[in-house]
Amino acid sequence: MASKYSFLRESKKGVLIDLHVQPRASRNCIAGLYGDRLKVSVKAPPVDSKANEACRTLLAKALKIPKARIILKAGQTSRHKTFLIDNGAIKKILPRLDGLVKSLKK
Repeated sequence: MASKYSFLRESKKGVLIDLHVQPRASRNCIAGLYGDRLKVSVKAPPVDSKANEACRTLLAKALKIPKARIILKAGQTSRHKTFLIDNGAIKKILPRLDGLVKSLKK
């Protein structure tokens, strides 16, 4: 199944989600779209993988999935990150993302 969002794609191992991360933000939130990526703001600094862990926690909470299923695949030290949602299916994740994206447009 193809995704209607450019930041979300299916792979053999699950679903890949591309993020643009803003560390040291005033709050943890999904902030909108940034080019072809989903923008995520986290309070954590980009030191010792703290921002990466904050992203994992935020995604897990927003998508209502266990944090253990979210794996950083690319961008360990970059603002552009790709996370794998292990054994995820786009058809299960899309409704949750639709709700998030709609709330951002208000």
